[in-house]
This record gives sequence, C-alpha cells and structure tokens, in this order.
Amino acid sequence: MENILSKINSSTKYVSENSRYVKINYERLNKIIDKLDISKIKYWLDSNPYGLLDLSCEEIIDFLLIYHTIGDYCFWGDPKWKIKTQDGKIIDGSYAMLYLLMTRYKEEKSFDMSKEEFKEFLKGNVQIPLLEDRYQNLVIMNNFLRERKMSFYELIKNFYKDEELIDFIISNFSYFKDESEYKGRTIYFYKRAQLLASDILHVRKILEHVKVDFSHLPGCADYKIPQVMRCMGILEFSDELANLVDNKIELKEGSEMEVEIRANDLVVLDYMAEKLNERISRMDLNDYIWLLGQDKSKMTKPYHRTLTKHY
Repeated sequence: MENILSKINSSTKYVSENSRYVKINYERLNKIIDKLDISKIKYWLDSNPYGLLDLSCEEIIDFLLIYHTIGDYCFWGDPKWKIKTQDGKIIDGSYAMLYLLMTRYKEEKSFDMSKEEFKEFLKGNVQIPLLEDRYQNLVIMNNFLRERKMSFYELIKNFYKDEELIDFIISNFSYFKDESEYKGRTIYFYKRAQLLASDILHVRKILEHVKVDFSHLPGCADYKIPQVMRCMGILEFSDELANLVDNKIELKEGSEMEVEIRANDLVVLDYMAEKLNERISRMDLNDYIWLLGQDKSKMTKPYHRTLTKHY
C-alpha cells in the first residue's frame, strides 16, 4: 500500500504536470543547481536559536511538539503580528513564536493553560492569526499526552525512520492533516508533520548520534520557500496569479492557484535532490532555501497570502 510520503510525491507531481498558473523554469533551475555548494547547506536549527540545542535531547523533542502544534503556521497580516523581546528587539513570524515558547519552556515545561492565559501569552502588536485554532491544537496535544501518561519523547524514541515517525504523528494528532482537492484528486502535503519529523530526526542524529533516516521526506510546502524560488526565477506565475500575489490579495485555501504554488515547490525540491544524486536530502535543501528567505532585503517579490493552519 502506498504510504503517505509516496502519496505526497505522486500527487504533487500530478499537480505540476497539470498546472495552469505556476510553471517551473528548468533552465534557470539547472543553472542554480550547477552553482550550488552543498557544503554550505545546513539544518535550520544549527544556529541554535535562543539556546534550543543546549537542552537535553528529550527536552528538545518535547518542546518541538509544542512548537509545531501551535507555532509553525500563518503569521502574516496587515499589520503583521510582532512581539518585543526582553532586550527590546522587535521580531515577528516563526522566530517570534520560538522566542516566546523557549522563554516559557525554560521556566515552565507545562503549556496547559486557559484560553485567556494563552491569548495573553501570545499578545503582540495585534492578535496572532488563527488564535482559536492554535489553542484547540494545544488542548488536543495536552489531552493526548495526559491520556498516555508519557512524554512525547518516550512515545517516539523507538522511531528512527521518517516513514514510521510521520505515520505516528499524523495518526495521533488530527491537526497535522494537510490535504487538498485538485482536479478531482486528493493532493497530500503534510508540511507541519514533515517538519516535526525532520526536526526530531535531525536533533537525535546531532545529540544522540544514532542512525536515522529522513531521506524520504519530500519537503515543506509553505509560503516562504515558493517566494524564494520565485525571486530566484525558478517558479514563474501566470499574469493573473502574479497580479494577485504582488498586490497581496489573499488566495483561498485549496484553490487551484494555492495548490499549484505548494505542489510545484515540492517538485522543485525533488528535482534538485535527484540532480544532486541524493547527496543531500530534500529536507536539507528545503531548509537551505527557507533560510535564504530570512534575508528580507533579497526578497524582491512578496509571498502569497493564504489564511491557513497548514503553513
């Protein structure tokens, strides 16, 4: 039976082959691949943001479940959600969420809080998008761990392969389901589940020195990676789509345009990995491109805007 990772690959290739609004410029992509120095590609948490990797492996993995449960999706808005750090810096997006969660986690491991406490915890210049959804995810997570009477690390410590781990994640946490319909077919993405699985396996490899396999993870279809790919000339949008994205007009979740952007993102990552003879994983290529997008001065085109809990 086809597993979820194979379904992601086959369904996103179907979208790419039938795309009307998004095309891959393979000539441009091949030139970028030829110049790529894979020795400079690094895992996104290698920078050890806010001292995350200074914790024990078990603490980090328990934290990662919390972070991916409420953190790694949909921060955009007008104005965008931002917070002020203890030293007065203004930060936004995923690093702002990481900062808030790490600051609390170092003092208090429990995130079992009321909705009002949660709202106050995430207070910024504006209310964070999808606050209610994030809170419901947290409730589901807390109930699951309470029923098992085990830490998340204890539950996943015997999984060393991406296929087994991601199956456990999506089977037990409903909020990681990430599927769309496109021309009568179900398209599978599972961005957040993939990122959690990748983070767990990378951290265990780094800190526990165990043999893990994350080579089958296709990558994370979000809004930042397609933005970088478009700025690099890899992804090309039709005039209609370009007009919507460039004018920051929201794309409906599950629309043809939105699905095509996400699917072609993954097809590019797969193509890059194959051209590099699998010397680097798709998730590491994913992280490399995502990190490029953190330099906002180089982002000559905006990211597409979709209100979603999936990315």
